[in-house]
Amino acid sequence: MWGVYVQNRRASSKTCKQRGEWAELCFMARASERGLNVSKPHGDSASYDVGVEQNGRFLRIQVKSTTFCRKGSYTCNIVGPRHERYAWGKIDFFAVYLVPVDVWYIIPFDVVQENSSLNLTPRKGHKFSRYMEGWNLLRGRERRKRASAR
Repeated sequence: MWGVYVQNRRASSKTCKQRGEWAELCFMARASERGLNVSKPHGDSASYDVGVEQNGRFLRIQVKSTTFCRKGSYTCNIVGPRHERYAWGKIDFFAVYLVPVDVWYIIPFDVVQENSSLNLTPRKGHKFSRYMEGWNLLRGRERRKRASAR
């Protein structure tokens, strides 16, 4: 179903702001499908786009999307207003949507905090492949795995 919707939507022209709002809605729908509780802060002044709560744990998500592809790699800017990097402690994850291929990356802020853009290649073995469709990170499963490995 999502693939058909993405194919149909791709043909329409939207401003960057409109596409960003659409991507936020897509993120909330996908997260909700996976049993996560989502919330949207009122207005545009919050430092994050979407909140995700699971078992009392609240995470701040900054949603980004891209349609720009070169040689199989998608480029996405992960900066805020006035092209400034997001401040540490204001968001917990970036959720990056590769619109043409209908793929999400769920990337912890601390992994990419020094970057202003990301190059994402949706295949195994790529630098960020462990975060491709990484919805489990929003449930805290990754932390539990690391803790039990000690």
